[in-house]
Amino acid sequence: MVGVMMTKIVKPKPDLLVIGWMEHLGLPTLGVERLKAKIDTGARTSALDATHIETYQKDGAEWVRFQVKVDEDLPEIWIETPVYDRRPIKNTSGVPEERIVIRTLLQLGGQSWPISVSLADRKNMRFPMIVGRSALKNRNIAVHTRRANLTSVSGQKRR
Repeated sequence: MVGVMMTKIVKPKPDLLVIGWMEHLGLPTLGVERLKAKIDTGARTSALDATHIETYQKDGAEWVRFQVKVDEDLPEIWIETPVYDRRPIKNTSGVPEERIVIRTLLQLGGQSWPISVSLADRKNMRFPMIVGRSALKNRNIAVHTRRANLTSVSGQKRR
């Protein structure tokens, strides 16, 4: 009997996307077009500054309603979305706290993909969002530690 050779199909990797340590990104499924975010590979989970967080039931599922301040010059916006998970996440002091986690699309550098985001009070932080390493995993992304805003929400390179 003749053996059959199996060949592994390898998908080509997308081109390397170099992003800055700070970027403006979009969260289109939440209605957020442009949000300043720190790319924080030291953090596992991404976090979004959210206030007035309240959960409720909708069609037999748990949902969350919260406010986000997208820009200092604009009023806060209300967002409603399904709860994806609740899990202990370490805060900036390293102390675990239970947080609500949602799923949304991240739009950055002309690409978009689903990520998990925890909701946290970040009012004392400089950035309304941090993008953790889990959101960047398997995306062929490199973070330039000395440059900021290398991409825009539309994916056009800044000069």
